[in-house]
Amino acid sequence: MITVPFSALEVAMVQKGTSAADTLHDTTEFARRIEELGYLRLWYAEHHHSPAIGAFPPVVLTAHAAASTSAIRLGSGGVLAPNHAPIMLAEQFGTLAALHSGRIDLGIGRGPGTFDESTARALRRGAGPTTDDEYRNDVSAILRFLVEETALGPLPEPWLLSSSTAGAALAAELGLPIALAHHIRPDNTLAALHHYREHFSPSRWCARPRVLICVETVCAETQEAAARLAGPMDVVKAGLLKGRGDFPFPTPEEAAAHPFTAEERQALAGFRAHQAHGSPDIVAKRLVDLVSATQADELMLVTPVYALADRLRSYELVEQHIMTPTAT
Repeated sequence: MITVPFSALEVAMVQKGTSAADTLHDTTEFARRIEELGYLRLWYAEHHHSPAIGAFPPVVLTAHAAASTSAIRLGSGGVLAPNHAPIMLAEQFGTLAALHSGRIDLGIGRGPGTFDESTARALRRGAGPTTDDEYRNDVSAILRFLVEETALGPLPEPWLLSSSTAGAALAAELGLPIALAHHIRPDNTLAALHHYREHFSPSRWCARPRVLICVETVCAETQEAAARLAGPMDVVKAGLLKGRGDFPFPTPEEAAAHPFTAEERQALAGFRAHQAHGSPDIVAKRLVDLVSATQADELMLVTPVYALADRLRSYELVEQHIMTPTAT
């Protein structure tokens, strides 16, 4: 059993053979069930121009889920600051926080949310990749506008998303809680955490270092079943290893027949070694080890598997075998 709170990340995979509308329907059912299971918060990620992941704005999904649930915390994980005007993000999430007091998070990230260069430029009105200084200014402006411009009452809780030491340094400087993307760049986690804790400056947002670790978690009754469920995302990751984001999200049967190269299999196995895939006992050990190594204050699970029922079953197994009542 693990006593830190558990949360969930929704990446809204558009399954092959279904529509984006089907995915949106699933996100509503998912939010309701995750709340029933006692997860602390549910975040939505920003993605664009991908056949595998829906281009659904986190602020819209947050608003819809907040109206469909009653207690779970909701927000972005993350909304990508370079793609938006800081004042608009402050107004949008400030409004949500006023409508749903004590339930709204504003997780801020940096990446483009796409592998397509023309899409990235369109999102930024023709501008190129943001610089470190521009990103810092954007995050600082969002925080300032939250306080100065919204004036609607309760504020959203800001988090900085990071997968690097540079992002951890900014979170420490601004005194923000940090959400580390262990599910994307696990090799960076410990170094980023060390820097964050060593250099943290208290702020109005956070009095002490506060760490959320996001880990890919696929839990099933058996190790073999979990491996089968993880197969479709392995196909997508194999494409990402080549710098391509145009792979659709296949069925488990299609994934099982996918011709991975030896190099891809090695890279995928290395990635899985840092995540939590398997039966409940194996997943429990992986998560216990991760909390022990990172001293995380919270775990966020991302479970990119094909069918909603299988995805929810993974979260149910974690709730039944790994979470404790004090974590909910």
